[in-house]
Amino acid sequence: MCESTYYVYVLRCDDDTLYSGITTDVARRMGEHRSGSAAAARYTRRHGAAELVGLWSCEGRSAASKLEWRLHHMSRAQKLALLDRPEDAGEGFEVVGAARREELWLQSEPAGDARRASR
Repeated sequence: MCESTYYVYVLRCDDDTLYSGITTDVARRMGEHRSGSAAAARYTRRHGAAELVGLWSCEGRSAASKLEWRLHHMSRAQKLALLDRPEDAGEGFEVVGAARREELWLQSEPAGDARRASR
């Protein structure tokens, strides 16, 4: 069985908190978070999604889930340190650079996003 590519991401929310998750389709998932719809995480519906600040790719859900678990158990300072040195995520994780993160973020903008337009 061939493993799928999974992505682990970190969002900066409107209130400057950090939210992390996993997905196989970054643009789709960012669109869900940004829309504030029922498909968004409860946390991002409440705190908003302002920017995609960290992104790693890996093979398989298991590896992605392990990094997500680590992120959920890190202090804010530890998360910020990892965002400063994303290559420290460990073996098996490929860092997705800032230009590609920005491209995916822009692709995810929901049509007629009233929340975004009002900022």
